[in-house]
Amino acid sequence: MTDENGLQREGRGTLEPVRGQRVGVLDIGSNSIRLVVYDHAGRSPIPVFNEKALCGLGRGVTETGNLPVEGMASALLNIDRFNQIAKAMRVRHLDVVATSAVRDAANGPGFVAELERRIGHPVDVISGDEEARLSALGVLSGFPEADGVVGDLGGGSLELIDVSNRRLGDHATMPLGPLRIGETAGGQGRRLTTMVDGHLKTAHWLSRLEGRTLYAVGGAWRSIAKAHMVRSNYPIEVIHGYAVERNALSDYLSSLVRIPKKAAKNVPGVSRRRGDSIPTAALVLQRVLAKGKPSRVVFSAFGLREGCLYDRLTDGERDKDPLLMAAEEIARETNRFAPHPNTVYAWLTPMFPLLAERDARLVKALCMLSDIAWSEHPSYRGEHGFLRVLRLPVAGLDHADRVFLAIGILVRYVGHTDLPAARAVEHLLDPARRTLAIQVGHALRLGLTLSGGATVLLRRTKLDALPAGGFTLKLSGEALALLGDVVDRRVATLSSAIGAPITVAQGAPRRSRAVAGLRRQTPD
Repeated sequence: MTDENGLQREGRGTLEPVRGQRVGVLDIGSNSIRLVVYDHAGRSPIPVFNEKALCGLGRGVTETGNLPVEGMASALLNIDRFNQIAKAMRVRHLDVVATSAVRDAANGPGFVAELERRIGHPVDVISGDEEARLSALGVLSGFPEADGVVGDLGGGSLELIDVSNRRLGDHATMPLGPLRIGETAGGQGRRLTTMVDGHLKTAHWLSRLEGRTLYAVGGAWRSIAKAHMVRSNYPIEVIHGYAVERNALSDYLSSLVRIPKKAAKNVPGVSRRRGDSIPTAALVLQRVLAKGKPSRVVFSAFGLREGCLYDRLTDGERDKDPLLMAAEEIARETNRFAPHPNTVYAWLTPMFPLLAERDARLVKALCMLSDIAWSEHPSYRGEHGFLRVLRLPVAGLDHADRVFLAIGILVRYVGHTDLPAARAVEHLLDPARRTLAIQVGHALRLGLTLSGGATVLLRRTKLDALPAGGFTLKLSGEALALLGDVVDRRVATLSSAIGAPITVAQGAPRRSRAVAGLRRQTPD
């Protein structure tokens, strides 16, 4: 059957997002075979196991028409291992998906039959259209607002598909994987470039990529991203969401294309086993950029495997924000007193009433994550919280968003951003958003100090904006007992950070305590 976008779609069932019920995807590709097991099937699943084996199933298929004997032996050996691991982990649902090499080889059906006999599980040999669709769904699961073209380069094929407004558009699959075209055209040179360009010309709609984003998926392209990060001395070692302007990346790709295959294994950041495919993968990416003229390339760690899970979610589950879902789960597991996730957010939002939608969700996530490092040694809570949040394995945020969250958590714990790791990444955030992250961090620092972390107490207090400017922190009844010198210091520091006076009061003005004029002190 076909989906709403006209793409051929398998009759996949839905999976309920039940915590503790693990699901997995075994991806049998042309170059690598990978098993990923996730903690559950929800909107923001966390991998609990992720391992690949480079078996080279697609090597020689173009020349012989068959999967190589050595590749099949290696694949069966590693899949036996993965099958045992999946059973031991009590994976309740496993998708086994085979792509280009298996579907194109004459002996592919025999290999599948033997594989199914050994693991006792059906193998789904998907079409090129289905591979493109699942890869695009994977990108949408990681970047819900994606607008551009998803390019998924495997060992045997390249899938391209337009994505916009959470819908899938024109698509194409081409035999341009490094294993395949390296054998066809002799590896490098003008003949190879002509071959790649010839295939890309058939995708006339690719011109609509101009000025938009190319989302690059696949192991070889992720290796290029990692190498570029090393060369650029990039401060965040997270490939998902790594963005590079087209012109800058094109220049770097030109240097990779000229490297002999053996020498490519020595490129810093590139796996030695992946090295021989890098020049060809770089050429394909370079030609896609030349044809489509996107404004930038964003590398995605989410692809076909994540698409398999996303494909099985209900529409309601798909619509959930993956960042907020993950933050809420982390809060449930790490917060000392298990507050309602909206308690802190509802308390501080009167101080930030005009947030853009992008920042509002980040502030909400910050509130959920605000107790993430309480169990660490007091001297290292700020650093630990900063690094953990910066590197969270979650979707729905780019690298600037990661820095925003990390700086907010750092300030929440230590009251400043004077940390080498923070100085190394803060340039990724524009000054206005950096200031906002710092202000929110100070507000969280006050809220968590005022309540002692038992944030249910914040419901007895209220932040109100004053008509003439500034704010009043109102406390009622027994909540007045929460006041003290440390709270006064936090109020004064927050007042300085937002550049507005804050008054602490209960009821009648005669009982209020003005603290706006307090001298800013060094936070303890």
